Amino acid sequence: MKFRNVEKKRLVFVVLAVVMMGFCLSFLNCTGFGTDPCTCMNLGISGTIGWTLGTWQATLNCIMLVIVFLFARNQIGWGTIANMFLVGYSFDFFSWLWNILLPANFFEGMAVRVLVTVPALVVFVFAAAAYMAVELGTAPYDAIPFLIAEKGKRIPFRVVRICWDMAACAIGVFLGSTLGVVTVIMALTLGPVITWVKEHIIEKYLFPA
Repeated sequence: MKFRNVEKKRLVFVVLAVVMMGFCLSFLNCTGFGTDPCTCMNLGISGTIGWTLGTWQATLNCIMLVIVFLFARNQIGWGTIANMFLVGYSFDFFSWLWNILLPANFFEGMAVRVLVTVPALVVFVFAAAAYMAVELGTAPYDAIPFLIAEKGKRIPFRVVRICWDMAACAIGVFLGSTLGVVTVIMALTLGPVITWVKEHIIEKYLFPA
């Protein structure tokens, strides 16, 4: 587990990255174009049981963490803990803030929705890539597909990840969450795009070997 001898720069960076992910997701949810598959599922479940996204996401992550601890504890670190709690609760905080600061009809116009969605999606991808590039652990939701692919061996990780994300989308939609164009794009391309950004930008310029 990656808890010892952690550089302060990396720890601060991973906290900022996961908070920024929650910030971007709060905007993406407001636009109605969908969120990432994990958030899509958790929004559906949290809405059904009457919990905030942050509280439900933290609960689910704790359950998934048991599986990761038993079979892939090398994936656990400070980044795991930060992602487990800060993404969801940051989403809750910023969503609450937008409800106070922005007019009720702010996201009704298509132009505004597109202008908000594009930068929010780009920043989310960079933030997700940054938190992974720091290599201080992986969120339980992200670690389990690695575990499945590793145990299955014959099934490529990319296929496992897409199936994992699509299953999350199906659960979210079944429970009333929004399946938008952003959700579909993320389900099909988020993994490869994050990997490219991580290798060619984050690791090259921010945390070179």
